[in-house]
Amino acid sequence: MTPLWLRRSFLCASAAALLSGCASVRVVDSQVQSWSTLTAASAPPTYRLEKLPSQQTAEKAFAPIEALAHQSLQRAGLRRDDAGARLVAQVGVRASTALPDWPHYPPMWGWGVGWNGRPGLRAGMMLREMPPTLHRREASVVLRDAATQQVVYETSALHEDVWTDDPAIFGVLFDAALSGFPQPPAGPRLVRSVLPR
Repeated sequence: MTPLWLRRSFLCASAAALLSGCASVRVVDSQVQSWSTLTAASAPPTYRLEKLPSQQTAEKAFAPIEALAHQSLQRAGLRRDDAGARLVAQVGVRASTALPDWPHYPPMWGWGVGWNGRPGLRAGMMLREMPPTLHRREASVVLRDAATQQVVYETSALHEDVWTDDPAIFGVLFDAALSGFPQPPAGPRLVRSVLPR
């Protein structure tokens, strides 16, 4: 018969293995702000995507973004119809990087003891760990009435993180930006999404 301590050890190891499998998702927090004059989705809820000149010039680079935008628009309840669209959609993305301005990272330079033991200007972070690079990603959607060309819906989502997986993040940001369509909550809000790894 197997000793009790051995059975408990096996159960603990099995539970740890299962929990590590559950930890293979990533939570993405997006700062979202939307404006809408729609009281309901158009009937029929059709749209066509209008590309800006810069997006037409960079056709190959924009193609993955366009595909993600179409998927998110369809998940929001809209149907693509290039010939008979009731809404015209314009989408955009932006990406940038920066070092975070965190208070626990000291300034790069400061006064102290120099290399030869004399007072002078020295590098303040040479022997310290540099902060991680912060990746800022933003996605936006503007919907206009195809007949009047009036903007009826405007939304954007912003996420900052140390991860660099742009295509996946932009898909999540489009979904977050369109959450609540056609009548989203007023004012800025946090939308939490799960991104499988």
